[in-house]
Amino acid sequence: MFQTFTANARPEQGPPRLADLRKMLVSKGLSGFLIPRADVHQGEYVAPHDERLQWLTGFTGSAGFCIALPHIAGVFIDGRYRTQVKSQVDLAHFTPVPWPETKPGDWLRDQLPNGGRIGFDPWLHTAGEIAAIEAALDGTTITLTPTENLIDAIWPDQPAPPCGKVIPHPLEFAGVSSIDKRAQIAAQLTREGQASCVITLPDSISWLFNIRGSDVARNPVVHAFAILHGDGGVTLYIDPAKLDDSARAHVGADITVRPPSAFAAALGTLTGPVRVDRATAPLAVSQALTEAQIVVSWGADPCLLPKARKNPAEVAGMAEAHLRDGAAMVEFLTWLDAQPSGTLTEIDVVTALEGYRRTTNSLREISFETICGAGPNGAIMHYRVTEDTNRPLREGELVVIDSGGQYPDGTTDITRTIGMGAVGPEERTAFTRVLQGMIAISRARWPKGLAGRDLDGFARYNLWLAGQDFDHGTGHGVGAYLSVHEGPQRLSRISDVPLDPGMILSNEPGYYREGAFGIRIENLVVVIEAPALQGADPRPMYAFDTLTYVPISRDLIVVDMLTQAERDWLNAYHVTVLSRIGPRLSAPALDWLNAATAPI
Repeated sequence: MFQTFTANARPEQGPPRLADLRKMLVSKGLSGFLIPRADVHQGEYVAPHDERLQWLTGFTGSAGFCIALPHIAGVFIDGRYRTQVKSQVDLAHFTPVPWPETKPGDWLRDQLPNGGRIGFDPWLHTAGEIAAIEAALDGTTITLTPTENLIDAIWPDQPAPPCGKVIPHPLEFAGVSSIDKRAQIAAQLTREGQASCVITLPDSISWLFNIRGSDVARNPVVHAFAILHGDGGVTLYIDPAKLDDSARAHVGADITVRPPSAFAAALGTLTGPVRVDRATAPLAVSQALTEAQIVVSWGADPCLLPKARKNPAEVAGMAEAHLRDGAAMVEFLTWLDAQPSGTLTEIDVVTALEGYRRTTNSLREISFETICGAGPNGAIMHYRVTEDTNRPLREGELVVIDSGGQYPDGTTDITRTIGMGAVGPEERTAFTRVLQGMIAISRARWPKGLAGRDLDGFARYNLWLAGQDFDHGTGHGVGAYLSVHEGPQRLSRISDVPLDPGMILSNEPGYYREGAFGIRIENLVVVIEAPALQGADPRPMYAFDTLTYVPISRDLIVVDMLTQAERDWLNAYHVTVLSRIGPRLSAPALDWLNAATAPI
């Protein structure tokens, strides 16, 4: 099994660790310390070595941070985790803070009216992040002070940094050679008057060099740094133990390989201007350049957009991965539907689903910890079942199953909400509104240049009419056998990145009633040029093409709530599910699928 069910942290461990941290604050003459969920590479997911936030607080979510002061320790969490955090931290010692509604600078102003010195590790925060806090503190006597990492100083059994082996990613799946990618980016640097750029994000490194790794669970990325020059030369700063002979040959003799320990010193030898991403590079990078009097040229990581705009080989690989994964999902749903009522638990479901993915003989990892939330656990958006929380699947309840796989040709992410027997009218009505939002995104057409924020409301319209909403984005970007969460593209009210052909995103509206039930329906979609329409304006238009083909629970739909266009979309979708997935199934699963895709 890839997934385990042991609780990763205990709330009772937090208070003594917080007490040790506060002793460190006194010894360092500090009024507080920032503890992010980040590593030096600033990727979303971190290795056990870097789970500092979880170690201190007990909170296991994928986003958030803590500010520890002498009298209060605020745990900043967004809407996805406001239910989860209550059960994972000791609320007598840690205070959940709604973020981003409450900004860290504003919170510090309230908590430290007489001023103070707040320590932070400059390798674990971006320049943009620190600048935003400092701007909010302008006019106060509160200062941010770079310092050693105080959590590392009090963590006696901190795991070692990861050292996963590098795996070559073949051209048939990558679509473009690393040489061509590097040449493309070098040409961009030259056009923009930059001598070199610093790349720190693990998925950017993995994409640029056509390599994959295992430094972070669930995401096949490599931890390394790179400096790419305008003349095409590049130095890769990576632990040499990660590269066997085949991996070194794949990386190429034209690439200089040095250990990560040489990276910081190398920054001071560069010729400017040096491109640095204010939003993703550690602040320590720009500090080192500035101290060496090297001009910093702020600019987005140049790998982000080329990586997001999947080439035809990547789209084809993702499509095939989704058909393979879809067949495994249907085999699983067939099994689930046949189980006697009241015999399964959440762990049983997670274990069975991973087993069906493994039978494809192509699964390299799950793409994230499978979410299986029954009844009230379904309202915990990023719920992870453990032996402590494992709950039976009870008659009349909804079960949210959000899961995915990492395959050599693609990454999948799918959510289906299943009813255990007869489900109440309130749940079915909410399910139908969520489905209407998912269909609205699936059917959307829009003019070139619009961003995720321009489409996000389509998914919420029917919920809004009922005075309801959900506290997460409608969709995130997804990598091609890379991170299941990939930027910069998003379907979100805060995303201003234009959607371009080849970008792959999730389409996952939901609804959550704390203490009662949760609903989410998710397919992955890829941006395409919209098919021509008779009488349309002569302007570029884009649309979504669906990648995920798994039936949606028809028994949860209040059919009379759907418009004719919505019914037509759902029926056509199910016809396509049957035609594309049916030939890949066992006889019992094909029988089940025929019934599950019958028209409404």
